[in-house]
Amino acid sequence: MKIVIVIPARYGSSRLEGKVLAKETGKYLVQHTYEQALKSGCAERALVATDDERVVRACREFGAECVMTRADHPSGTDRIAEAVGGVDCEIVVNLQADEPDIEPAYLSRAAGLLEEHPEADMGTLLAPFETAEQVANPNIVKCVTDGQGRALYFSRCPIPYDRQRGGIGRVEDYKRHLGLYVYRKSFLLEFPKLPRGVLEPIEKLEQLRALENGYTIWTAMVEKAWDGIDTAGQYEAFVKRMRAGKKAHPEL
Repeated sequence: MKIVIVIPARYGSSRLEGKVLAKETGKYLVQHTYEQALKSGCAERALVATDDERVVRACREFGAECVMTRADHPSGTDRIAEAVGGVDCEIVVNLQADEPDIEPAYLSRAAGLLEEHPEADMGTLLAPFETAEQVANPNIVKCVTDGQGRALYFSRCPIPYDRQRGGIGRVEDYKRHLGLYVYRKSFLLEFPKLPRGVLEPIEKLEQLRALENGYTIWTAMVEKAWDGIDTAGQYEAFVKRMRAGKKAHPEL
């Protein structure tokens, strides 16, 4: 199957504006993510999708293909649907620009989900939680699946709710959602046309649009979660690791 990796890179982040062009390491943040995408070896093509000419100019500097999209898309999925409209591919991997610590092998694992499961429309990755505090954190999304790996629901709340323990039970019973998606191109082009329903705007989770409309999301567990760059402190920590030559997860 022909696979393309698309990296949506908005300049106007609500929590850290312009972060995709932060360059304290000597490379743009989006450049680090793009290079990790290339290391995966799973795709014939990788491109950046943006709504800002500053990102386009930066991508030209480091040789990345960049596609301009509209600025009014309600989600990253809608943005990449526009970006791949004329691209010859069957599977699209959606990798956020602020995730320079992504393990390249995870991209291959995610892309393989749709090859392994022809009934799936989307795929995504999950990882174990490490602490109960992470489970309780509404900024970290939780997922429950059936026994085969099909996603049943995603939430910012601790799910499943442990009635006997007043909410959060054993940490190992929870699955952490990682913000990496894969789509069949045919489904991706239909996604912007789907009604948003009630779940997506309540939880602010775009994958719920697919579930609420009856589509199948397949999941796979990986060893470790990684954190995107959402705050100035997270970016500073990333810069320190890069200068020290350290990986976010050296055991992988």
